[in-house]
Amino acid sequence: MQQGNRIRVTAQLIRGATDEHFWSETYDRDLRDVFAVQSELAQSIAEKIQVTATGVEHQRLTAARRVAPEVYESYLKGRSAYYKSNSRADMEESIGYFEHAIKMDPTFAPAHLGLANAYNDFGTALFGAPPGQTRPKVVSAARRALQLDPDLAEAHVLLANVLREQWHWADAEAEQRRALELNPNEAHAHNVFALWLVCQGRKDEAVAWAKRGRELDPFAVSGLNVGWILFESHRYEEALREFRSALAVQPDDASALSLLGFALVANNQPADAIPLLEKAISVSNGSPAASGVLIRAYSHAGRRGDALRLLAELQKRKRAGYVPAGPFVNAYLGLGENDQAFAWLEQAYKEHSEILQYLKVHPYFDPIRADPRFADLVHRVGLD
Repeated sequence: MQQGNRIRVTAQLIRGATDEHFWSETYDRDLRDVFAVQSELAQSIAEKIQVTATGVEHQRLTAARRVAPEVYESYLKGRSAYYKSNSRADMEESIGYFEHAIKMDPTFAPAHLGLANAYNDFGTALFGAPPGQTRPKVVSAARRALQLDPDLAEAHVLLANVLREQWHWADAEAEQRRALELNPNEAHAHNVFALWLVCQGRKDEAVAWAKRGRELDPFAVSGLNVGWILFESHRYEEALREFRSALAVQPDDASALSLLGFALVANNQPADAIPLLEKAISVSNGSPAASGVLIRAYSHAGRRGDALRLLAELQKRKRAGYVPAGPFVNAYLGLGENDQAFAWLEQAYKEHSEILQYLKVHPYFDPIRADPRFADLVHRVGLD
């Protein structure tokens, strides 16, 4: 609870199996001391459940700094907009709040980290911003966060993510392992390492790392994250369960709708995928990624006319502004026009499209794996 610049945090520790309340505490502090409250709370809980913290972990728990209330409020608004984001406008709102926090306090590392996260997602095909513009901003913000706080494991995770998308496989792995050294319990680091592993074709290891990440923090690593690894591993039924579970919690989430559509198409259920993908496009205000998969779903469901109509709309958008190459790759593969798909794969190569990191495993590429052009592309991306 907040009143003016004062906050009150009331925490209770409950044993889930018996619903037994065995600890509670109330903290009244100045809002500037919000990180000190978080540190005290974490230490109290760790002591109560008799967790043995290492020296590094104890240092992390006790580290705290003061922050101006208006800076922290802008930072929290940025995080809120980021987590609810369904469209480019939502993500731009998130970026604006983080930039405002940084303007007020350039030394506040979490705001730089939040900005890096926002730009990282903004450059995906879901939102459709040019990755050539967003990735340098991810790197810049993450490196600035590390300058201010060298122990930020998540900043190394973001750098690993960008390096993987740019096919710098060894450097990405090094950043990933550095993140895990700094914080072995960083759930997001487990998920991003799972992505690196699945790109290498190490599917079972990838699934294990993703599931371990969810065990550590089910909020940071959701069913969508685990489901995507399962989807790329061709474990469709398991992926569908994960996506449906996530969608039950957030029925209007564009990512959940799109990913469930992805998996249903791959599982030869295009008719079931169509309403989900149509809704994803609606709530996201025209997600390019969902559009590309919907073209595939229409085609596989025998609705080629609808597929061509939507493809024409996507091409019109491309003439008016930037649209990622990935959705066109999915569209033409779905239509069975492989020569056009390879032309767009070349464009994806020029863009360092996120879709190409999954060349070894992505189910939608299965029909063209025997084509020499595909083998050449795998070689150029460094995955042979």
